[in-house]
Amino acid sequence: MLRRGGDGDAPSDAGSAAAGRAASAASSLASEGADAAASASAEAGRWLEGIRKGADVEADVRLGEPRTETGGRTAVEVTVRNTADSTKSLAVRVNLTGADGGLLDTVVVTVPDVPAGESARATARSSHDLSGEVRAVVARAVRH
Repeated sequence: MLRRGGDGDAPSDAGSAAAGRAASAASSLASEGADAAASASAEAGRWLEGIRKGADVEADVRLGEPRTETGGRTAVEVTVRNTADSTKSLAVRVNLTGADGGLLDTVVVTVPDVPAGESARATARSSHDLSGEVRAVVARAVRH
């Protein structure tokens, strides 16, 4: 599922449209298990590829431990650091996997307008209830 954190610059109109399609696809397909996760993952990848002039910055992202929120959704705190010399936004793709490494869900969170040298936080939430042990992995992070 794609999520945008707060108000801020969208990577592009095409990217915003793709984000909307991905969120819709993830929500409607969530009940279909692994196929839904694979579909959401593919759409998230396409959306991140649409960010123009972005820098890959996976090393600038830290994830908290996955937790189950009221209502059953899994949430993970995402902390990003902007190591650029000007204010930038960051888009982070978080894969939620089971203990066996199988993909359960994927979430893209954008953290807008992070000042140079500063850190900011957002929360990645699963699009559906996840059971069992859930692990979070940064699949991709782009600063733009």
